[in-house]
Amino acid sequence: MSAPVRRISLALQGGGAHGAFTWGALDRLLEEDDLEIAAISGTSAGALNGAALKAGLVAGGPKAAKAALRRLWDQIAEASEPQLGPWLGAMLPWLKAASGLVPVSGAGIAAQLVSPYAFPGWTNPLEPVVRAFDFSQVCDGRGPELHISATSVHTGRIRVFSGTAVTPEALMASACLPTLFQAVEIEGEPYWDGGFSGNPALFPLYQPNLPDDIVIVQINPLERRGLPTTPLEIQDRMNEISFNAALLGELRAIAFVRRLIAEGRMEAGRMKNVHTHLIADDKVMNALSADSKMMPDAALIDKLFKAGRRAAAGFLRAHGDKIGREASLDIGALLH
Repeated sequence: MSAPVRRISLALQGGGAHGAFTWGALDRLLEEDDLEIAAISGTSAGALNGAALKAGLVAGGPKAAKAALRRLWDQIAEASEPQLGPWLGAMLPWLKAASGLVPVSGAGIAAQLVSPYAFPGWTNPLEPVVRAFDFSQVCDGRGPELHISATSVHTGRIRVFSGTAVTPEALMASACLPTLFQAVEIEGEPYWDGGFSGNPALFPLYQPNLPDDIVIVQINPLERRGLPTTPLEIQDRMNEISFNAALLGELRAIAFVRRLIAEGRMEAGRMKNVHTHLIADDKVMNALSADSKMMPDAALIDKLFKAGRRAAAGFLRAHGDKIGREASLDIGALLH
């Protein structure tokens, strides 16, 4: 007799090259025969991972999804500083040399001092990577739902792109850090990285037809013990705090609803009783330099891929049997 299917939704954080950790986690999850991915919500690198995962599952199931994710990260590894773009790498080669002489990185200096609007003929360096997706598969009605978040520059509000609205522009908008990329216009509206308003957004996963279990793959540490002292470290920690704020707000709301249900103050079934789970490795992420998010290379990507696989395997060993029954993430402990 086969084991019952465990249905989950995935919430995939963004974090530049650190998204390779998520690739590793997904690669391991795809090896679970009884695990069904019903929906994906992704931001920035999480959006790219989500698009590759969805396209692969539609094309040929878990095996094809694993191959699609590997192709994505092979492309990123082969690119030359994709976050900075060739326009900057060509003009400022001395910034790389400066990284070995001062306690900041060339990429960090560039991100702080040089605007992507300062150069004519600028092109988004992620565009070739994004347009390599087969969007007939990314937007297919079969397979898991896919939700991609971006932030409106004008209003600061989150916009979630789903179904056929997940276009190349939506993916580039979701990964648009404004110090590195020009804003992406969609229907006349400029958008920045979705991490400012939801990293990732959980609310698209609350729909009644979706499972109660949401597995969050976290790559932005909630806690860092060391004090950031260089300009880049300070900016990076500011981004981590702001990018985690929306997620923490949603987790507080989930904890509040759970408490109301447990105390009998809300009728069961009136609101979704979400079972939250977490795949993370703060020790690995805390050990990485701040600029490594912007400077992907094959060695870093391979290291994070393996770390993600280990973290997912550890989660499955410790908490896999809780899927479909109860939450494994103690939100109260996380928030205090």
